Amino acid sequence: QVQLVESGGGLVRPGGSLRLSCVASGKIGGLYAMGWYRQVVGRQREFIATSTNRDTTDYADSVKGRFTISGDFVNKTVYLQLNSLKPEDTAIYYCNGHVVLVGIGYDYWGQGTQVTVSS
Repeated sequence: QVQLVESGGGLVRPGGSLRLSCVASGKIGGLYAMGWYRQVVGRQREFIATSTNRDTTDYADSVKGRFTISGDFVNKTVYLQLNSLKPEDTAIYYCNGHVVLVGIGYDYWGQGTQVTVSS
């Protein structure tokens, strides 16, 4: 059974920093990318950042220059460094693992970790 477990969320003041971690466990062959999404109650889940096993990264415009993703595909771990946090970054952050097997993509999700930015 594949599991993704996030950690590192919490309460931080505007301008502060946090580091989120996500570890994937279980038989997860064909892991192509690991990334982060976030969701606010009443809104759709939105893409934040992704890291691929080809060492490429991509970011949402809203976090470019403030957040940094780093993936370790040997240990099936992905990190998200959140700097210069703003109140609008408050959300539940979800880890995503994207697997490609025989040309078909599958997504795995963590349970989410709360990030709250408030003074």
